[in-house]
Amino acid sequence: METTFLELRCKEVVNVLDGRRLGHITDLVFDLGSARVLGFILPGEKTGWNFFKPSEQLFVPYGCIKRIGEDTILVELTAQGVPTNPYMLK
Repeated sequence: METTFLELRCKEVVNVLDGRRLGHITDLVFDLGSARVLGFILPGEKTGWNFFKPSEQLFVPYGCIKRIGEDTILVELTAQGVPTNPYMLK
C-alpha cells in the first residue's frame, strides 16, 4: 500500500484498546540510515486554559500500528505505556 504524508494527516488515529481518539498525525519520524519510518507524532492533550505552553507530544512506534483504513488509523497503545514511557515527547 502506498500513501502520502498528506493523506496520512487527514486520517484520525484511534487506540483500539480503549477506543480513545488520539488526534491527527503532525509529523513522521524516519531513520535516515536505513530509510525506514520509525513512527509518527500526535499532538498531546491540551490542559486547561494554558494555550501558550507547548503540550507534550505522543510518539506512536510503527510496530503499534494495527490497520490503516480510509478515514482512520488504528493503533494499539497501553494505557500506562512502557514503565519509562518513551511515547511522550517534550
